[in-house]
This record gives sequence, structure tokens and C-alpha cells, in this order.
Amino acid sequence: MFLAVPKTGSTAFESALAGRAAIAVTQPPELKHAPVFRYNRYFRPMIERFMSSDVDIVAVMREPISWLGSWYRYRHRAAAAGQPGSTLGMTFDAFVTAYCEGDPPLFARVGSQAKFLEPQRNGTRVTHLFRYEDQPGLIAFLESRLDTRLEIPTMNCSPVLPTALTATTEARLRRKFAADFSLWHGIGTQGQYLPHAARPVPEGKPD
Repeated sequence: MFLAVPKTGSTAFESALAGRAAIAVTQPPELKHAPVFRYNRYFRPMIERFMSSDVDIVAVMREPISWLGSWYRYRHRAAAAGQPGSTLGMTFDAFVTAYCEGDPPLFARVGSQAKFLEPQRNGTRVTHLFRYEDQPGLIAFLESRLDTRLEIPTMNCSPVLPTALTATTEARLRRKFAADFSLWHGIGTQGQYLPHAARPVPEGKPD
């Protein structure tokens, strides 16, 4: 099962893998981008009953600031002009500041990757978690497991925009969403997830 974390290139992998999939969910977005808890509630019972009770769950996580930058650029498209979710006319720093609010405005409501990937009490969890930045590792893993060669297309490219943060805003983001940074830093090689306590979070910006 390949969970489609938003803004991690999932649509490109969907295009490359859908023809080989037993089930490919492309709509609506709430199901296409089903987090672990929604997979556990709606998909897992069906899959375990009709297909297999031994399912590996694969997902991709993006470095948190880069992930927010992708959301900011996506919502900065000209097509989004005039919509409540548009980021047109604002800086990335303003977007992240709004994201850190207790009740963020609509344009900054993008959720949390750590929450998306949160393990469930019954043990349902991502078994292979890759960094978005490790595309070769992810592709090699999929090619090995599926015994095929993959051609991953370039899709859904957002406009190029500056994504600088002030030191104050970045510090606030890292403090409020520490779980996201800890999870990303805890991803080992070949999609092996190491518990938060196993690897300390480096100080300052990630590599």
C-alpha cells in the first residue's frame, strides 16, 4: 500500500504505478490522500478480508520547510487568484506565520505530515518511510519489490518563488511542529524508520 502524502510527488508515482495496482484511488482527494488513520479505518478491513493480512505500507515524507514551500507555491498559482486558499500577494514567511497559528486561516490549513503518518493503536503504521529527497532510494525499493523498471514523470510543477524565512519564524515553526522535524530526521536508509529517540535531531537547518 502506497499512501499518497500531499506534496511529495505522489501523483507522479500514481501515474507510473496505477497500471500495476490492484486498487488505485484517484478521487476524491480525501481518499486519494488518505492518512494512516483513514487507511486503518476504511481500507485496511477490506484489504485484509479480500486480499491479504500481511501488507507493507509505503509512504514518502518531505523535509518540513520544503513541504510548506511546495504548498505555498501551489496555492500561489494564478488559477488560485481570488480564492480563499490563495497565497497570492503574500510572502512565504507570512504563510508560515499563519500556519503556526492555533487556528490558521484557510490558505494555511495544510495539516501535518507527522499527523498524516501517525501510527494507530492497533499497530497499523507505515512500514517503509522514505524521504522525498531520496528519490533514487525510493525508486530502487519499488523496482525491487515490483520487479520492474519505473519511469517517473514530472507532474504538477508549481511556480518558482522565494521561500526564505526569518530566524524568528523558523524557530517558531521548528518548536511548534517539532514532531514533523523529528520524524523526518528519523528516517533511515532504504525506508527504514527509526523511532524518534533512536536518532537525535541535529541543531539548525537540516542537510
